[in-house]
Amino acid sequence: MLTGRVNAPEINTEYGWLNTDRSWSIKDFKGKIVLLDFWTFGCINCQHIVPDLERLEKEFADILVVIGVHTAKFDAEKQNETIKQAIRKFGIEHPVVNDADYKIWNQFGVRAWPTIVLIDPNSKVIGQHAGEGVYDTVRPYIQKMKEEFKEVLNREPIRFHVEQPVETLLYFPSKLISDSEGNIYLSDSGHNRILKLNQQGQVLEVIGSGERGFNNGGYADSTFNEPHGLALHDNTLYIADAKNNAIRKVDLEHRMVSTAAGTGELDYYFLDDKIGVPVNPNSPWDLYIYGDSMFIANAGNHQILRMDLATHKVYRFAGSGREALTDGSLREAAFNQPSGLAINGNVLYVADAEASAIRTVNLKTGMVLTPLGQGLFDFGDVDGHVDNALLQHCVGLEIIDSDVYIADTYNGKVKVLDVERNRVRTLTDGLSEPNDVMFLNGQLWVTSTNSHQLFKVDLHTGEKEEVKVSF
Repeated sequence: MLTGRVNAPEINTEYGWLNTDRSWSIKDFKGKIVLLDFWTFGCINCQHIVPDLERLEKEFADILVVIGVHTAKFDAEKQNETIKQAIRKFGIEHPVVNDADYKIWNQFGVRAWPTIVLIDPNSKVIGQHAGEGVYDTVRPYIQKMKEEFKEVLNREPIRFHVEQPVETLLYFPSKLISDSEGNIYLSDSGHNRILKLNQQGQVLEVIGSGERGFNNGGYADSTFNEPHGLALHDNTLYIADAKNNAIRKVDLEHRMVSTAAGTGELDYYFLDDKIGVPVNPNSPWDLYIYGDSMFIANAGNHQILRMDLATHKVYRFAGSGREALTDGSLREAAFNQPSGLAINGNVLYVADAEASAIRTVNLKTGMVLTPLGQGLFDFGDVDGHVDNALLQHCVGLEIIDSDVYIADTYNGKVKVLDVERNRVRTLTDGLSEPNDVMFLNGQLWVTSTNSHQLFKVDLHTGEKEEVKVSF
């Protein structure tokens, strides 16, 4: 008999509920199997289990209730508005309670993101599971409870009144790159497409139908799933198709999309696994071409990968796969959800998002260092000398001369790391989760992801000017 012994603690908080029109308590779900998903929206592993939750919600629609418990890691993740944006971005269709003070987290004894907790129809806790692989782990328990509690199960659906997004022309724009003619390619990630723009913001081409999927073909037929990083090589555009765990390839001359690497499945490799043999990307977030190689910020497995542009085979390059801020050789070093790449000479710069750090990989010596950043839980909004300066979940990078321009995402700012003086300063603020920065035509172009905008920033004054995107 699968029977919980402990009454489930209450799930209400003073910070309120999102994606629903009312508050809920455990007793409201008497007769239902309840799955609590403890998550924080910047965590890539939390994002990885969203498809598993969707699958369970569909399969057991009559008896299962999924509730998100958002227990923030970063300060910026504690606000209702930023959580609401993440709900929209990830397409979450169940209620989410804001657990900003860790009250529910502590009552359920949770220790890691993501963690799911199963509660039986009598409101007793069955158990919890930390990490990914949720569908295969949880489904057998739900099947058992479906049989054992069939007399008491409530099969009436509960209406949660999930909020519908307000559509805008850009929807969560993320990474951008320019071509030799000064046109811009922009990942319109929330619309699962790539836009080619001129510098006035006029749309010249649309790559992708806008549907979420993994189809190759012509521009109008191909589909993506949250595309991010972009790289141009001759007449080919490479796309980090993050939630498809793939690198897509666009033949710009023939207007065709194909898949260069990745099967759609998550692939994992740690320590000495799969050294020197081809691997699949895992939530690739950014791309950078250097010679005959393309480096991939492999956010989902905390590594940098290298694609051979001649063969399209992808190999491990830097990072053990552990999530940690560890310097050293390529294999010894560890990253924390790397999400942005830029190069200065033979040094690859990495925006190491979860450690709020800037890392460097010397492509000649093979050494990884940390010019800015202190640890997984060391973050803030502090300018000054690098020993004291703090970022908050930085995602994008650009290098101009020897200065590193940083999309300091959760601080809503663009900051500048002066490598020669070892100092950090703020160039501009008032952005909403800036995802990328790009130098073009004497100005810095910035995506303000959560406000669905594109800006140009004056490099001297920090003054912002919106680029109105139009068809």
